Order: sequence, then structure tokens, then C-alpha cells
Amino acid sequence: MAQNGTQPAAYKRIILKLSGEALAGPQGFGIDTDSAAFIAHRIKQLHDLDLQIGIVVGAGNLWRGSMGVSRGMDQSTADHMGMIGTVMNGLALQDALERDGVKTRVQTAVQMNTVAEPYIRLRAIRHMEKGRVVIIAGGTGNPYFTTDTAAALRAKELNADIVIKATKVNGVYSADPKKDPNATRFDRLDYETVLQKRYAVMDMTAFALCQDNNLPILVVDFWAEGDLLKAVQGDHSVGTLISNQV
Repeated sequence: MAQNGTQPAAYKRIILKLSGEALAGPQGFGIDTDSAAFIAHRIKQLHDLDLQIGIVVGAGNLWRGSMGVSRGMDQSTADHMGMIGTVMNGLALQDALERDGVKTRVQTAVQMNTVAEPYIRLRAIRHMEKGRVVIIAGGTGNPYFTTDTAAALRAKELNADIVIKATKVNGVYSADPKKDPNATRFDRLDYETVLQKRYAVMDMTAFALCQDNNLPILVVDFWAEGDLLKAVQGDHSVGTLISNQV
């Protein structure tokens, strides 16, 4: 039963994909503690619905591998640096969540045993079953894969009901709503339509993994007051749900 008599969630277990930039704050880089606190409060609202929550976070606020590669850095080295950055973001987010009263564990595919647990699938599931939020850092543990792909992979491994892609836009639109005033938001889309229309949702590896495993994707504005909460409660007036069925 959701706390405070609120409408229950439409899902049991979710994977929330957050960009590293979400932690950057107005300066656009680094880790902003106010932004971390804001994100933690949003996640706590979901936690109060008795949702089991896993979070995959990026590292674009700290490092972009493409910048190193463009200057001649080896791709594997650049990607491993990004993986380490996701652990830093995960620890910052853990601190913010714990301060907000939400028990949290950080697991990482790149082992750092003195600062975080190794990613172990059954242990992550057990944490979520006990009501702890699990932040899954380190990407997939392999270079050449994005954190979008890590989110899709972990969602499948952990038997999540859905991947929620946190963005600054209220769903998927027919055109860029900032440039086209006639752009319309889709409540629902199927995978094939997203591919045919080339709508930017996730990178192609992540999207194909979701499609092949019939794993729904929910694109929602993380920053708009109440939108994320409404979306996980099944309100289709916000966000866009992508699945095999429209």
C-alpha cells in the first residue's frame, strides 16, 4: 500500500536512467549538491509508493569519453574513465538519498570494494525487496557500451517492469517542441514506429535490447513537478510509453 493514501504505482520494480548532467546544476559540470538533493526528493516520492527502484546514472557531468577519443585517447581508456565517473555520481546520489531518509546501496560493475559493493544481480534484487534503492554504477563494466545500454541490461537482469528514461522533455514528440509549435506529444508508441521515424529515445543498442526483450520504456520529464509521479501511477497525460503495443 502506498504511503499517505496516494494512488499506488502501476509497476512493482523499475530501473530509472539518469544522465550525469542531471547532477551538474546550473554551471553545467561537476556535482551540485542542491541538484543531488532535488533528485533524491523526486526518487523518495517514488519510494513512498512502495516501488522497488534501481538507478543507472551516467557521467556526462564529469567526463565524456568522446572528448578524449577526439584527441587520440584509446576508446577503452576513455570509457573506463567514464565508468569511474558514474561511481562518483552514484556516491553523491546515495548521500543525498540517505539524507532524505531513503536507505540506499551503490553497486558497481567496476569493482571498488572500499567504496561500493560489486554488482551482483541477486544481491541487488534482495536489496530492492527490502525497500532499499540500488544505484548501479560502472556502466556494463565494459568499454564501447553506453549507460543507456547498461540501464536496459540491468532492467532485464533484475526483472524490472520498465525502464524510465528521465529527460527534460515531457515525452516523445513528432518534432522538436522547442522549434516547432505544432509538434505533438505521443502518449504511446511502438518500437517499430520509433525506429521508422528515427525518434531519439535511447542509443540503438539499448533500444534493440528493450525491443528484443519486450521491455517497455517510459520517457518522462524528470524536472516537471508531479510528472514522474503521475507517469509511474499510469497517468498517460504525461510522458510517452514505448512498448510492443500502442
